[in-house]
Parts: sequence; C-alpha cells; structure tokens
Amino acid sequence: MLLAPIGLWLGETQVEKILLVGALVAVLIVELLNTAVEAAVDRVSAEFHELSRQAKDLGSAAVFLSLGYVIFTWVVILLF
Repeated sequence: MLLAPIGLWLGETQVEKILLVGALVAVLIVELLNTAVEAAVDRVSAEFHELSRQAKDLGSAAVFLSLGYVIFTWVVILLF
C-alpha cells in the first residue's frame, strides 16, 4: 500500500497513474483469490492430495506472476 501514493506521485499522465496503481490492485485481487482457493482446499480435506497441492501451487504462481507484472509495469513506465 506504500507504493500506491508513490505511483500517483510519479505518474506523469492519468494513464500512467492508473497503470501504476492498477498493477498494485491486481496483486491484491490475485492474492485474495489465492487465499480463497487455499481456504476452500483446506475446508474440503486436511489430508494430503496431489490436486490440493497443485491448486495451492497454481494460486501461488498466479500471485508471483502478478508481482512480476507490477515490476514490469513500474520499470517500463518509470525508466522508459
């Protein structure tokens, strides 16, 4: 949340501000969905199952990719 005000300050145009802050909001959305998947998987069964592991791993991968999107967006807008 610290980066959102910085994004608003560093963005030169309205589009840049929306992209900088929007990328951060996208990470929060993906993290909420990942948490929901993990809660649903844990609710169904506490025992190990390969599909449960795969669901949790894919949710974590989605969060990782969204963080990569933030880095890419900020680097492109602020350095180029």
